[in-house]
Amino acid sequence: MALVTPGDAFEELSNPSNICAILVRMADDRMADIFAAVRLGSGNPEAARRALGALWEELDPSGDPLQRCVIAHHLAVLQEKDEDALHWDQRALAAVFGPGIPLDEGLRCFLPSLYLNLADSHRRLGDFDGARMQLAIARGHLRILADDAYGEMIRDGLDRVDAAVAAGSTERVREG
Repeated sequence: MALVTPGDAFEELSNPSNICAILVRMADDRMADIFAAVRLGSGNPEAARRALGALWEELDPSGDPLQRCVIAHHLAVLQEKDEDALHWDQRALAAVFGPGIPLDEGLRCFLPSLYLNLADSHRRLGDFDGARMQLAIARGHLRILADDAYGEMIRDGLDRVDAAVAAGSTERVREG
C-alpha cells in the first residue's frame, strides 16, 4: 500500500475545499463510478482493485486523461507489491503528460500527490536517488495546493518520505 491510504484517497476526493475534488466533481458521470470504486478501498481493497481495474480496461488508451490519472493514482495506492505501486504511479503520471494532453487545472492539481507517491515507491524499492528527484519535483508543484487539510496531508507526506529517504529506510512510512 502506498503512502496515501485508501481512506486518505477518499478524503482527497470528498474534501469540498480541495481544488482537485472540485474539478474532478465537474467531470462526467464516469467519475461517480470511479468515486464508488475508490470508496471500496477503505474497507475492501481487493474489491476496489477489481472495480478500478475494470474501469481502467473500459477506458480507451487515448481516453479522458483526468479519468485515467485518477484511476491509476488510486490503483497505485491499493497495490500490495511496491513494484506494482510504482507501475501504477508511472501510469498516473503518463496520463497527465501524454502526447497532446493540455495540462489543465484538473490535472495540475494532482501533480504534488503523484510525485509524492512516485517518491515513496522509489524509496520503498531502495532507489533513494529516484525518490529524492521525485520529492524535489513534488515540492516544485506545492503552490497549486490550498492551505487546507488535503494540502497539509501532502506536505506532511513529503516531510515523512524525505525523512525516510534521509534515514535510508525502505520500510512503510507510518501515518501522521
